[in-house]
Amino acid sequence: MQIRNHIVLAFVSLILVGCSSTPRLMPTPNIYLSGRGYPEASVPQGLRSNKVDLLFVTDRKPETSSDGTLVYGSGRSASLGFGSAIVEIGKELTWQHLVEMSETSSRQYSPSLRVVLRTELGRFPPTPHAFLVVNGEAKEDPKVRAEYEQVAQQFRQEVNRRMAETGANEIDIFIHGFKNSFDKAAVALAEYWHFIGRRGVPLLYSWPATHKGLFGYFTDRESGEFTIYHLKNMIRLLGSFPEVERINLLAHSRGTDVATSALRELIIEARAAGHDPHKLYRVENLIMAAPDLDFDVVRQRLIAEKIGPAFGQITVYISDTDKALGLSETLMSGTRFGRIHATDLGEQEQAIFSVVKNVAFINVQNTRSFIGHRYFLNNPSTSSDVIRIINTGSKPGEPERPLTHRMLNFWEMPVDYLDE
Repeated sequence: MQIRNHIVLAFVSLILVGCSSTPRLMPTPNIYLSGRGYPEASVPQGLRSNKVDLLFVTDRKPETSSDGTLVYGSGRSASLGFGSAIVEIGKELTWQHLVEMSETSSRQYSPSLRVVLRTELGRFPPTPHAFLVVNGEAKEDPKVRAEYEQVAQQFRQEVNRRMAETGANEIDIFIHGFKNSFDKAAVALAEYWHFIGRRGVPLLYSWPATHKGLFGYFTDRESGEFTIYHLKNMIRLLGSFPEVERINLLAHSRGTDVATSALRELIIEARAAGHDPHKLYRVENLIMAAPDLDFDVVRQRLIAEKIGPAFGQITVYISDTDKALGLSETLMSGTRFGRIHATDLGEQEQAIFSVVKNVAFINVQNTRSFIGHRYFLNNPSTSSDVIRIINTGSKPGEPERPLTHRMLNFWEMPVDYLDE
């Protein structure tokens, strides 16, 4: 028991080390170095600013801070709210100076990032929705349904307004992991979307994480289960908007469990109704960075359900140097999905992956940090690969993504990947 407690304490202390510093602009992705430059020409004039306006959807409980502003903590809300979060990259930083910083690996300093404004634009009715029993059949209360439809229309109008502003009918969803505050997750999406080239709609889905203390990890795991129904409803709603042509979903750490659990249920629901889930929900890219998932659970809940064909591409970033997942393995006594090797696959799984070609495991050799869990942000090779996936749809081994093939669906990312 004493050894186990030490493991828990070590795990928590490592996470706290990674969360204590002020967020700074992520390293410039390799694809923008060596004179290739940030894609400024494709950024609409109205988006050329050190401010990033994110669309957010959250089931965190809204609170009021000491200065009277809206904040979202770790409390759970029975209803989904949506709105705008403004992230500032560097105080009074000009657009041109930001572009210059986005084209070099040797900055004199990296600007800090902070959320300067949160504005809630609408809130859906709380779940579970009230229902009536008519002739032994449960039917949703018409009043609640009418309220839901009204808010859904407001949400649709906001999505369409933002797609028109960026000129791309696609949504980039980010789902954060354990012990992430709303603001920390917003900052991560803001800098990523900036480097993607500010195309499509950046949508932060924030669930009630950030519980502190020795057992915060387990509390957050249950909050992740709590949020699945809400995330399902949001993806289903986006899929009902014909204007949305495709969705890119990036999930990190425990956020991968939240994302795949919701998507798995939607896939089962779609197939039961005779629909193709890829066409119905249009999730073109499912990107899982450092997934904190038990591999045996993945085998039984994801591989067994044949979720691969439900997406355009599934990309899983893995690393042996991820200390957070290493400690999670010790704590939870199961191989984590973010640390698997091709040799972990049984013969039956190898046969499955030889047929399912749209799933790729990318081994990241250099995570560029002590803990090594946020390499999707900190490693300019990994961020370059994510950007190439979203912006070009290219597959591993194609000219845009010259990864090294190892075996089956496993690839390796060279240390100097795309640093030409």
